[in-house]
Amino acid sequence: MRFTFILLALVIGCSPNSEKKLSTSEFIKKANDDLKKESYLTNISQWVQSNFITPDTTVIAAEYSARFNEKATTLAIDSKNYRGADESQKRSLSEILKHLTVPSPNNSLKNAQLAKLRSELESLYGSGKFCETPDNCQDLKDLEKTIGESRQPQELLKAWEGWRTVAYPMKDKFMKTVELGNQGARDLGFEQMANFWRTKYDLPAEDFEKELDRLWGEVKPFYEQLHCFVRSRLNQYYGNDVVPLDKEIPAHLLGNMWAQSWDKILDILLPENNSTTNITKLLEQNKYDSAKMVKTAENFFVSLGMPKLPKSFYEQSLFEKPRDRDVVCHASAWHIDSEEDVRIKMCIEPTEEDFRTIHHELGHIYYYLAYKDLPYVYQGSANDGFHEAIGDTIELSITGKYLKDIDLIKQNEEIPTRDEKALLRLALGKVAFLPFGLMIDKWRWQVFDGRTPPSQYNEHWWQLRRKYQGVRAPVDRPLQAFDAGAKYHIPAYTPYSRYFIAHILQFQLHRSLCKTAGHEGPLHECSIFNSKEAGEQLWTMMKLGKSKPWQDALKIVTGKENMDASAIRDYFKPLESWLRSQNKNLTCGW
Repeated sequence: MRFTFILLALVIGCSPNSEKKLSTSEFIKKANDDLKKESYLTNISQWVQSNFITPDTTVIAAEYSARFNEKATTLAIDSKNYRGADESQKRSLSEILKHLTVPSPNNSLKNAQLAKLRSELESLYGSGKFCETPDNCQDLKDLEKTIGESRQPQELLKAWEGWRTVAYPMKDKFMKTVELGNQGARDLGFEQMANFWRTKYDLPAEDFEKELDRLWGEVKPFYEQLHCFVRSRLNQYYGNDVVPLDKEIPAHLLGNMWAQSWDKILDILLPENNSTTNITKLLEQNKYDSAKMVKTAENFFVSLGMPKLPKSFYEQSLFEKPRDRDVVCHASAWHIDSEEDVRIKMCIEPTEEDFRTIHHELGHIYYYLAYKDLPYVYQGSANDGFHEAIGDTIELSITGKYLKDIDLIKQNEEIPTRDEKALLRLALGKVAFLPFGLMIDKWRWQVFDGRTPPSQYNEHWWQLRRKYQGVRAPVDRPLQAFDAGAKYHIPAYTPYSRYFIAHILQFQLHRSLCKTAGHEGPLHECSIFNSKEAGEQLWTMMKLGKSKPWQDALKIVTGKENMDASAIRDYFKPLESWLRSQNKNLTCGW
């Protein structure tokens, strides 16, 4: 009997399942290979779910997401057992540790539960409709059209409140994801998800939030002038009972479902002769369809010296909304296999908004292609704000000169310039967005770290919107409402600081690239279209992925390691002066 136990112990000790510890380089290679493989399957399943929203595809996407999260969680935990021999290994281990957006608990059942809840949240958003009656339902696109075009306060209010009804069923599910995500963060050695998210920016967690506040402080005076002008014009249009001059602006009157951009109400702000170029009209006159929109945007990047898109991009992407099924129409770019299988999903229409958006989305696609040869954990932008900033930077080059270069404006016609009115239109999209881009994650961080309990989700949401945006709910909102969930990035768990950073970086990058391109004249008239020099600089930065700190990547284009919001004030300098003259007899602030 004793001999049997000894023999069994020897057999177990020599079992092929008893693995020796990998070296650091072997572990990093294994992590890259495993994550790349699981990512591919996850991306495919999520692509199918986004394009065919059914209970079955939701289950499949949740299953593959759970598999990826479980693998990523295991590798993240294991990474803490290794020490890098050089900076490259140290950075790889750090990226493995922080790879997930919502860290899963180190428990297979809870991991599966988290994946299922997240998939259900996205499905609730993607299939959400406001139904006044069973036979009268409107989806987000219908309701957004009302918000953007109607000038009847009650009609606007109905659409605004209607979309927020889709978020009520999300609240309990979201609460549970916060609980599970925080547990996952603790399993990785973080206090909670707020710190986990903030440590992804090559700065200490507490310094990152201070950096965002610093940047906001640089542009806040300009925003306050813009807000003051918009409020006064809305007051003139709707009257003091609807828009008082001493309060925040009601959110449903700003032309956007979330009041994050205000360019749709330009006709109210400038009812007199509007000299801005009507790109939508030009697209219609030139018979642009979705395919031509995409080809035109691709040509911009090719003009910078970047490669043409792979054939599979056009074969696999979704450009138009199907008539026979629900899809998530929110524009998105996809890197399916971490190599050359890149796609976009977007319900493209021949409008200026979609023309700009497709240029933006291809910014993501070209970033994917630039870093596709890097190890998987380095495949990403320098920080996530850079990924958004590339497309935004390209958008800034959609000037009158660019429109003429691509024959949207005929060669015998004069190039339109951006006067104060044209700059106002752009600022209503770019500058009006900044405080919204800042407060989304501020709200989420307070939710993650417990400062905002579920009973106060909605109250704190509107406190932050009033504080930063000077925007208020048009009616009293129920405490049980979950208005945050009516914004895609909340149920989808997409970090939002990236968009604030992108709105800072795009102007900083644009200013530097224009200098490289040899532009002379006002910054707002510059287009880098056809500049191989600017394109080479941009491509070199993009090829780094996240293999280096973002400060190193930024320096390639700008010569500086710090983000700088002064380029926004430079770009809009004529407009800021004009706004101050318009507001000279008004009391600004809220």
